[in-house]
Amino acid sequence: MTRQIILDTETTGLNARLGDRIIEIGCIEMVNRRFTGSNWHTYVNPERRIEEGAKAVHGITDEFLADKRKFADIAGEFLDYIRGAELVIHNAAFDVEFLDAELGRVGQPVLAEHGVRVTDTLKMARQLHPGKRNSLDALCDRYQIDNTHRTLHGALLDAELLAEIYLAMTRGQNSLAIEPEVLKEPVTQAKGGGGAGGGKKPVLQVLRASESEIAEHRQFLGGIEKESRGRCIWLALEAEAGVKDAS
Repeated sequence: MTRQIILDTETTGLNARLGDRIIEIGCIEMVNRRFTGSNWHTYVNPERRIEEGAKAVHGITDEFLADKRKFADIAGEFLDYIRGAELVIHNAAFDVEFLDAELGRVGQPVLAEHGVRVTDTLKMARQLHPGKRNSLDALCDRYQIDNTHRTLHGALLDAELLAEIYLAMTRGQNSLAIEPEVLKEPVTQAKGGGGAGGGKKPVLQVLRASESEIAEHRQFLGGIEKESRGRCIWLALEAEAGVKDAS
Protein backbone atom coordinates (compact mmCIF):
# COMPACT_ATOMS: atom_id res chain seq x y z
CA MET A 1 0.00 0.00 0.00
CA THR A 2 1.35 3.42 -0.99
CA ARG A 3 0.10 6.25 1.21
CA GLN A 4 0.74 9.77 0.00
CA ILE A 5 -0.14 13.09 1.61
CA ILE A 6 -0.31 16.09 -0.71
CA LEU A 7 0.58 18.98 1.58
CA ASP A 8 0.55 22.77 1.41
CA THR A 9 0.99 25.57 3.94
CA GLU A 10 0.28 29.27 4.19
CA THR A 11 2.52 31.52 6.30
CA THR A 12 2.83 34.99 7.82
CA GLY A 13 5.66 35.80 5.40
CA LEU A 14 8.42 34.27 3.33
CA ASN A 15 11.29 33.85 5.79
CA ALA A 16 11.13 31.19 8.46
CA ARG A 17 14.61 32.13 9.69
CA LEU A 18 13.40 35.64 10.52
CA GLY A 19 10.49 34.29 12.55
CA ASP A 20 7.69 33.96 10.03
CA ARG A 21 5.20 31.29 11.08
CA ILE A 22 2.72 28.80 9.62
CA ILE A 23 -0.93 29.91 9.68
CA GLU A 24 -2.62 27.11 7.69
CA ILE A 25 -1.89 23.48 6.80
CA GLY A 26 -3.85 21.51 4.21
CA CYS A 27 -3.39 17.79 3.53
CA ILE A 28 -5.04 15.51 0.96
CA GLU A 29 -4.63 11.75 1.45
CA MET A 30 -4.19 9.30 -1.41
CA VAL A 31 -3.72 5.55 -1.08
CA ASN A 32 -2.58 3.72 -4.21
CA ARG A 33 -3.25 6.91 -6.20
CA ARG A 34 -6.88 7.10 -5.07
CA PHE A 35 -8.33 9.87 -2.92
CA THR A 36 -9.53 8.48 0.41
CA GLY A 37 -11.43 11.53 1.67
CA SER A 38 -9.47 11.30 4.92
CA ASN A 39 -7.98 14.77 4.63
CA TRP A 40 -6.55 17.02 7.34
CA HIS A 41 -6.82 20.79 7.53
CA THR A 42 -6.30 23.41 10.18
CA TYR A 43 -5.67 27.11 10.69
CA VAL A 44 -2.97 28.07 13.18
CA ASN A 45 -2.58 31.08 15.45
CA PRO A 46 0.99 32.19 14.60
CA GLU A 47 1.42 34.36 17.69
CA ARG A 48 2.66 37.22 15.51
CA ARG A 49 1.37 39.65 12.88
CA ILE A 50 0.89 38.66 9.25
CA GLU A 51 2.86 40.68 6.71
CA GLU A 52 0.76 42.78 4.34
CA GLY A 53 2.32 41.12 1.28
CA ALA A 54 1.32 37.68 2.61
CA LYS A 55 -2.24 38.86 3.30
CA ALA A 56 -2.53 39.93 -0.33
CA VAL A 57 -1.63 36.39 -1.40
CA HIS A 58 -3.87 34.30 0.89
CA GLY A 59 -6.34 36.81 2.32
CA ILE A 60 -6.06 35.45 5.89
CA THR A 61 -6.18 38.12 8.58
CA ASP A 62 -4.82 38.42 12.11
CA GLU A 63 -8.38 38.80 13.42
CA PHE A 64 -9.47 35.53 11.80
CA LEU A 65 -6.59 33.61 13.40
CA ALA A 66 -6.93 35.14 16.89
CA ASP A 67 -9.04 32.29 18.29
CA LYS A 68 -7.36 29.44 16.37
CA ARG A 69 -5.16 26.79 17.97
CA LYS A 70 -1.41 27.35 18.23
CA PHE A 71 1.05 24.99 16.57
CA ALA A 72 1.92 23.44 19.92
CA ASP A 73 -1.74 22.42 20.23
CA ILE A 74 -1.91 20.68 16.86
CA ALA A 75 1.64 19.29 16.51
CA GLY A 76 0.87 15.81 17.85
CA GLU A 77 -2.28 15.46 15.76
CA PHE A 78 -0.40 16.59 12.65
CA LEU A 79 2.52 14.20 13.21
CA ASP A 80 0.18 11.26 13.83
CA TYR A 81 -1.58 12.02 10.53
CA ILE A 82 1.52 12.22 8.32
CA ARG A 83 3.66 9.55 9.98
CA GLY A 84 4.92 6.91 7.52
CA ALA A 85 3.58 8.70 4.45
CA GLU A 86 5.20 10.17 1.38
CA LEU A 87 4.67 13.93 1.45
CA VAL A 88 4.07 15.48 -1.97
CA ILE A 89 4.81 19.21 -1.83
CA HIS A 90 5.29 21.93 -4.46
CA ASN A 91 8.55 23.79 -3.77
CA ALA A 92 9.08 21.47 -0.83
CA ALA A 93 12.13 23.30 0.58
CA PHE A 94 9.91 26.24 1.55
CA ASP A 95 7.24 24.24 3.42
CA VAL A 96 9.72 21.83 5.01
CA GLU A 97 11.80 24.72 6.39
CA PHE A 98 8.70 26.22 8.01
CA LEU A 99 7.53 22.86 9.38
CA ASP A 100 10.98 22.07 10.79
CA ALA A 101 11.06 25.48 12.49
CA GLU A 102 7.62 24.93 14.03
CA LEU A 103 8.55 21.43 15.19
CA GLY A 104 11.74 22.78 16.75
CA ARG A 105 9.74 25.29 18.78
CA VAL A 106 7.72 22.51 20.41
CA GLY A 107 10.74 20.29 21.10
CA GLN A 108 10.17 17.87 18.20
CA PRO A 109 12.84 16.64 15.77
CA VAL A 110 12.76 17.76 12.14
CA LEU A 111 10.23 16.37 9.69
CA ALA A 112 12.62 13.82 8.16
CA GLU A 113 12.90 12.06 11.53
CA HIS A 114 9.17 11.28 11.70
CA GLY A 115 9.15 8.42 9.19
CA VAL A 116 8.20 10.48 6.16
CA ARG A 117 9.85 11.11 2.82
CA VAL A 118 9.30 14.17 0.66
CA THR A 119 8.66 14.45 -3.08
CA ASP A 120 9.03 17.92 -4.58
CA THR A 121 6.66 18.44 -7.52
CA LEU A 122 8.45 21.65 -8.51
CA LYS A 123 11.63 19.66 -9.17
CA MET A 124 9.58 17.08 -11.06
CA ALA A 125 7.94 19.78 -13.19
CA ARG A 126 11.28 21.41 -14.00
CA GLN A 127 12.61 18.08 -15.24
CA LEU A 128 9.50 17.44 -17.33
CA HIS A 129 9.17 21.02 -18.64
CA PRO A 130 12.62 22.65 -18.64
CA GLY A 131 12.68 26.36 -19.33
CA LYS A 132 8.94 26.79 -18.78
CA ARG A 133 6.93 28.34 -15.95
CA ASN A 134 6.07 25.70 -13.37
CA SER A 135 3.97 27.55 -10.82
CA LEU A 136 0.77 25.90 -9.62
CA ASP A 137 -1.31 28.08 -11.94
CA ALA A 138 0.97 27.38 -14.92
CA LEU A 139 0.77 23.62 -14.32
CA CYS A 140 -3.02 23.77 -13.99
CA ASP A 141 -3.13 25.47 -17.38
CA ARG A 142 -0.69 22.96 -18.91
CA TYR A 143 -2.59 19.92 -17.64
CA GLN A 144 -6.05 21.46 -18.21
CA ILE A 145 -7.03 21.43 -14.54
CA ASP A 146 -9.76 23.90 -13.63
CA ASN A 147 -8.45 26.49 -11.17
CA THR A 148 -10.87 29.30 -11.95
CA HIS A 149 -12.11 29.18 -8.33
CA ARG A 150 -8.60 29.97 -7.06
CA THR A 151 -8.72 33.74 -6.59
CA LEU A 152 -6.47 33.57 -3.50
CA HIS A 153 -4.02 30.98 -2.23
CA GLY A 154 -5.28 28.54 0.38
CA ALA A 155 -3.52 25.50 1.83
CA LEU A 156 -6.34 23.01 1.34
CA LEU A 157 -7.40 24.36 -2.06
CA ASP A 158 -3.79 24.39 -3.30
CA ALA A 159 -3.25 20.85 -1.99
CA GLU A 160 -6.34 19.70 -3.93
CA LEU A 161 -5.02 21.29 -7.15
CA LEU A 162 -1.54 19.88 -6.54
CA ALA A 163 -2.99 16.39 -6.11
CA GLU A 164 -4.58 16.63 -9.58
CA ILE A 165 -1.35 18.00 -11.05
CA TYR A 166 0.71 15.23 -9.46
CA LEU A 167 -1.58 12.54 -10.85
CA ALA A 168 -1.37 14.12 -14.30
CA MET A 169 2.42 14.40 -14.19
CA THR A 170 2.89 10.79 -13.06
CA ARG A 171 0.10 9.09 -14.98
CA GLY A 172 2.35 7.62 -17.67
CA GLN A 173 1.25 5.83 -20.81
CA ASN A 174 -0.09 2.32 -20.58
CA SER A 175 0.81 1.46 -24.15
CA LEU A 176 3.07 2.87 -26.84
CA ALA A 177 0.80 1.48 -29.56
CA ILE A 178 -1.83 3.65 -31.20
CA GLU A 179 -5.17 1.94 -30.82
CA PRO A 180 -6.70 1.35 -34.28
CA GLU A 181 -10.30 2.08 -35.08
CA VAL A 182 -12.02 -1.18 -35.99
CA LEU A 183 -14.91 -2.01 -38.21
CA LYS A 184 -18.26 -2.33 -36.49
CA GLU A 185 -18.63 -5.74 -38.13
CA PRO A 186 -15.41 -7.74 -37.58
CA VAL A 187 -14.11 -9.57 -40.63
CA THR A 188 -13.96 -13.35 -40.26
CA GLN A 189 -10.36 -14.47 -40.29
CA ALA A 190 -9.35 -16.58 -43.26
CA LYS A 191 -8.83 -20.26 -42.63
CA GLY A 192 -5.25 -21.03 -41.77
CA GLY A 193 -4.56 -17.49 -40.54
CA GLY A 194 -2.98 -16.65 -37.22
CA GLY A 195 -4.87 -16.32 -33.96
CA ALA A 196 -6.32 -18.79 -31.55
CA GLY A 197 -9.09 -20.92 -33.00
CA GLY A 198 -9.35 -18.98 -36.27
CA GLY A 199 -11.94 -16.65 -34.71
CA LYS A 200 -13.01 -13.18 -35.75
CA LYS A 201 -10.31 -10.52 -35.91
CA PRO A 202 -10.86 -6.75 -36.08
CA VAL A 203 -9.09 -4.99 -38.92
CA LEU A 204 -8.09 -1.41 -39.66
CA GLN A 205 -10.41 0.79 -41.65
CA VAL A 206 -8.79 2.05 -44.87
CA LEU A 207 -10.04 5.45 -45.99
CA ARG A 208 -8.89 6.04 -49.55
CA ALA A 209 -8.52 9.50 -51.05
CA SER A 210 -11.12 10.60 -53.58
CA GLU A 211 -10.15 11.61 -57.14
CA SER A 212 -10.61 15.30 -56.29
CA GLU A 213 -8.41 14.94 -53.19
CA ILE A 214 -5.70 13.21 -55.23
CA ALA A 215 -5.84 15.98 -57.83
CA GLU A 216 -5.56 18.65 -55.16
CA HIS A 217 -2.61 16.81 -53.64
CA ARG A 218 -0.86 16.61 -57.03
CA GLN A 219 -1.42 20.33 -57.55
CA PHE A 220 0.07 21.08 -54.13
CA LEU A 221 3.16 18.96 -54.87
CA GLY A 222 3.51 20.68 -58.23
CA GLY A 223 3.70 24.00 -56.43
CA ILE A 224 6.43 22.70 -54.14
CA GLU A 225 8.30 21.32 -57.16
CA LYS A 226 8.20 24.73 -58.83
CA GLU A 227 9.21 26.70 -55.74
CA SER A 228 12.07 24.30 -54.95
CA ARG A 229 13.24 24.20 -58.56
CA GLY A 230 12.76 20.49 -58.98
CA ARG A 231 13.67 19.42 -55.46
CA CYS A 232 10.33 18.12 -54.19
CA ILE A 233 11.40 15.01 -52.27
CA TRP A 234 7.89 13.47 -52.34
CA LEU A 235 7.77 13.50 -56.15
CA ALA A 236 11.32 12.15 -56.34
CA LEU A 237 10.38 9.25 -54.07
CA GLU A 238 7.24 8.56 -56.09
CA ALA A 239 9.30 8.51 -59.30
CA GLU A 240 11.83 6.15 -57.74
CA ALA A 241 9.07 3.85 -56.50
CA GLY A 242 7.55 3.82 -60.00
CA VAL A 243 10.87 2.73 -61.50
CA LYS A 244 11.21 -0.07 -58.93
CA ASP A 245 7.64 -1.24 -59.52
CA ALA A 246 8.26 -1.39 -63.27
CA SER A 247 11.47 -3.38 -62.94
